[in-house]
Amino acid sequence: MNALDPAGPRCFCRDCLADQESNRAMSARRCSACGSPRLVRHRALAALTIAHIDCDAFYATVEKRDNPDIADKPVIIGGGKRGVVSAACYIARTFGVRSAMPMFKALEACPHATVIRPDMAKYVRVGREVRHAMQALTPLVEPLSIDEAFLDLSGTERVHGMIPAKVLARFARDVERDIGITVSVGLSCNKFLAKIASDLDKPRGFASLDQEEARLMLAEKPVGFIFGVGPATQERLVQRGFRIIADLQKADEIELMRQFPSDGRRLWRLARGIDDRRVEPDRGAKTISSETTFESDIRDFATLEKILWRLCEKTSSRLKSGELAGSTITLKLKTADFRQRTRSQSINAPTQLAAKIFSICREMLAKEIDGTAFRLMGAGVSALRAGSAADDTDMLDRRAAHAERAMDDLRKKFGSAAVIRGIAYDGPEKAERE
Repeated sequence: MNALDPAGPRCFCRDCLADQESNRAMSARRCSACGSPRLVRHRALAALTIAHIDCDAFYATVEKRDNPDIADKPVIIGGGKRGVVSAACYIARTFGVRSAMPMFKALEACPHATVIRPDMAKYVRVGREVRHAMQALTPLVEPLSIDEAFLDLSGTERVHGMIPAKVLARFARDVERDIGITVSVGLSCNKFLAKIASDLDKPRGFASLDQEEARLMLAEKPVGFIFGVGPATQERLVQRGFRIIADLQKADEIELMRQFPSDGRRLWRLARGIDDRRVEPDRGAKTISSETTFESDIRDFATLEKILWRLCEKTSSRLKSGELAGSTITLKLKTADFRQRTRSQSINAPTQLAAKIFSICREMLAKEIDGTAFRLMGAGVSALRAGSAADDTDMLDRRAAHAERAMDDLRKKFGSAAVIRGIAYDGPEKAERE
């Protein structure tokens, strides 16, 4: 099959999936069958099989789905004047709000925004629904985060009875109808270009990109546009005359490898849209964690201990929801002057229990209490594996696991305040509010 003249449709409708007449396909404005303006067109449409799927403003979109009253309002997911923005809807972004922006700056830019604290358990549930829908398309799904993944649909045309592009369009349509959120799809011949394509038509977009047109599109981009090129590498490239990607495209491969022994060949290839990385379906989350930024700096161990317990509970909940366990426990602290402290400890057997995560984090926290004021704290678990391997090393672990999961069941049935550990108890009024 010639990639520039593929045996298959060059244009179809995203809504009804109807092929457009070949003599007008590339110039049609609306679907000849249903009248929709949402047409997918590309000269090599049938030959492209690697996709990047990204849920649009995921956290904010889930919240808008669950509360139609805020559907047309700017929404920021975050909280606290000293916290940061976890996510912002596209309306909020028009005011300059961005992820990781300090909340006070976000509210200065968009004071009328609806602010919602993150509900990670809910986002994980919705993310899993989307992931399962992806895996129904192909076993080759490589998750990148809770809301995005690469897919390889090579060889699936016979299974689905349609080209990968149509399979993806149907997927996006079904996710919007059945799950109530929207996704953007990038389709290309490799992962690098698929990721670029998915950013071209957000939100609710579908973009296709082949290697030849990608090379032209990349030429005027700064070298920092290439994934893996951070500020330090970009500065080194600029110092040696490589300011934009076109400069890399003109370079001799051997000379580039001589100047940049570890990155030269990769940079030369990516500048030309060449990427041989395979979609790896066994790639998953490397760390499950929860963190919070305090409203005011905290020095007191007892106060930090209580907050730590809640973070460990959240991390444990995410591990259990993902059917995961881990054997490395990490405590993260950020001081009032923004210096970060990270402490980790490995354990013999993987865990997903809040009590065990807390016990280890608490010991590490106690060693850091030296009068320093902290503005942020987090608790995480890494070295992940299947949850079935968790907490079964001895009788005490099994009893602790059984007791904690019994409490989890009660909370699911009667609400989060049905069972409260002593360390988290702030009295009946606080329990009622939570």
